[in-house]
Amino acid sequence: MPPASTNYHYLWLIPLVPFAGFLINGTIGRKLPRTLVTAVALICTAIPAGVVAWLWIIMKAAGAPEVIQVVSRPWIQITGLTVNFAFTVDHLTLIMLGVVTGVGFLIHVYSAGYMAHEEGYWRFFAYLNLFMFFMSVLVLAESFLLMFVGWEGVGLASYLLIGFYFKKDSAANAGKKAFIVNRIGDFGFLLAMFLIVREFGSLDFTHVFNAISVNPDWHGGTLTAIALLLVLGATGKSAQIPLYVWLPDAMEGPTPVSALIHAATMVTAGIYMVARCHTLFDRSATALAVVAIIGAATAIFAACIGVVQHDIKRVLAYSTVSQLGYMFMACGVGAYAAGIFHLLTHAFFKALLFLAAGSVIHALSGEQDMRRMGGLRKRIPITFWTMTMGVFAIAGIPPLAGFFSKDEILYQTFVSGNKFLWFVGLVTAGMTSFYMFRLWFKTFFGPEHFEQHADLHDHGAAVHAYSGSHAVMVADPEENHAHVVHESPWSMLGALVILAILSVIGGWVGVPAAMGGHDEIGHFLEPVFARGTSVEAATASHGLELGLAAISVLVAAIGFYIAYIFYYRKPRTAAALAARAPALYRLVENKFYVDEIYSALIVAPLLMFSRLFLGGIIDGGLVSGFGAAAGGLTKGLSSLVRRVQSGNIRSYAGWLALGAAAVLLFMIFGRSVGLH
Repeated sequence: MPPASTNYHYLWLIPLVPFAGFLINGTIGRKLPRTLVTAVALICTAIPAGVVAWLWIIMKAAGAPEVIQVVSRPWIQITGLTVNFAFTVDHLTLIMLGVVTGVGFLIHVYSAGYMAHEEGYWRFFAYLNLFMFFMSVLVLAESFLLMFVGWEGVGLASYLLIGFYFKKDSAANAGKKAFIVNRIGDFGFLLAMFLIVREFGSLDFTHVFNAISVNPDWHGGTLTAIALLLVLGATGKSAQIPLYVWLPDAMEGPTPVSALIHAATMVTAGIYMVARCHTLFDRSATALAVVAIIGAATAIFAACIGVVQHDIKRVLAYSTVSQLGYMFMACGVGAYAAGIFHLLTHAFFKALLFLAAGSVIHALSGEQDMRRMGGLRKRIPITFWTMTMGVFAIAGIPPLAGFFSKDEILYQTFVSGNKFLWFVGLVTAGMTSFYMFRLWFKTFFGPEHFEQHADLHDHGAAVHAYSGSHAVMVADPEENHAHVVHESPWSMLGALVILAILSVIGGWVGVPAAMGGHDEIGHFLEPVFARGTSVEAATASHGLELGLAAISVLVAAIGFYIAYIFYYRKPRTAAALAARAPALYRLVENKFYVDEIYSALIVAPLLMFSRLFLGGIIDGGLVSGFGAAAGGLTKGLSSLVRRVQSGNIRSYAGWLALGAAAVLLFMIFGRSVGLH
């Protein structure tokens, strides 16, 4: 498809307007009133969302180009390699831009209410706009190199936002952890680019993918090496085994940051990159198998951990890791459209869940432990009903969004012949339903646990009953004022309501023919993804598809029922089971001690090596030794030379005569020995 005309140069507005917002709030935001800071941040996010909406209209119109490309000028031009600074929009890009700008804008609106009384308000919105800028560059990039700029940029923005409360050690450490772990994956991405340049002489997607397409017999070998290195990069950004450990700790940032990272931006980058490079991955069965296995293993592993977590945001964090595993598994079996479909619906309900969790935390003055919640459905009813939509959606209850996208992944995995992976995904679906309804029951149902556990409150709050049907008084003795457990402001609730609606109807764009739909999203992505053997749904009967869907719904219902018994009907059952197997419970509760293992096997040896060898021998010995020797030599020479400066004229005359004699001797005898 030839590039479109220059009429599409307004594509540059999508990344540049958020960058302008970052510059304004980041430089003079400290001096601006909060209303103006908010206005700048929201306008600079709304404009890209409007541009993307206009692109949707254009690309859905009859006769519109399937690919829109805008090239600024050659960015890097050396012998044998030219990289343009170019943006490309196709149907895949359009879906990703819709998620980034649309959901990102709602999170910005929500943040205005959530962060209203926080210090560094201007700094927070500057970082959010910076995040939007880099993610837009990543999605729009027409080359591996420009994608890598956005790739590194979202890593920087995540470091800044996760560590927003930098005075708190846990937040600062979480930001550093995210940054360092992602550097491991980024190293793989860099090596892949080096191989691509060597093999193809270009980093442009169009050139590389066309070169692969015109060689139908080219499989494995170098392509497998490139694909596996790209997978390493994707496991870092999309928090897959073994590089998932940074994402749960990212909860140390403000809740809107969690929603932005988990739903709309950073963690989707790895999935998008694999889908964008599907032409490359389709030529390596080994790489696809690795992607599928990593995805399935991550999905069930993270789900196991999520089952016993107590922090409401941490449950959602492991849920994100698990759902990203589903998307990885879909890409691994060649069902790229199904993976992108689940990415789309996941953006709706996961953003909703995190923002609703933020509303709960906001109502409880910072409380995140579900053991200190309960009975909140009457206190914060709008938050309850919107979060209910998100819980039912992620659990896969029809006809909500998560059911259709998750079922499509399971179905495509089954018909691709990977029955074991399908079974792993099915078990994970049941576990997802269980831990999400566990969260739902513990947060909104049962007795209120404010008074009983007031002495355990992280913020030192003591709780008192408050006369009213929708409020509980929470007094903070340190600040000597009272908070009321009440519903969040509409600046927060408005975003929840919109996301709740999308979580209900967002999956209807992918209703398969077996269920009376037309699989609109699958057809929309057809120009991007060539139909492969694993996505040929027509080869399987509608009866099989309906049967597999019925099984997945049954498994989700079983997860709901177990959670209902354990945490509502007989709430002591779960504790009794945990007491019967305390070692197993502690193992899972402590996340299988993966962080501790990494610390003992990797972090501690590296620190020891750095301190003993680099810090002790290299820095303390060689560098400091050379410095001390150079200083001592200079000092010794200067002590000798300074004797010349005696202030005695006769001494100076003697030195002058001695110097003149030396010059004469050199001129006389130097010629004879060949020195002159």
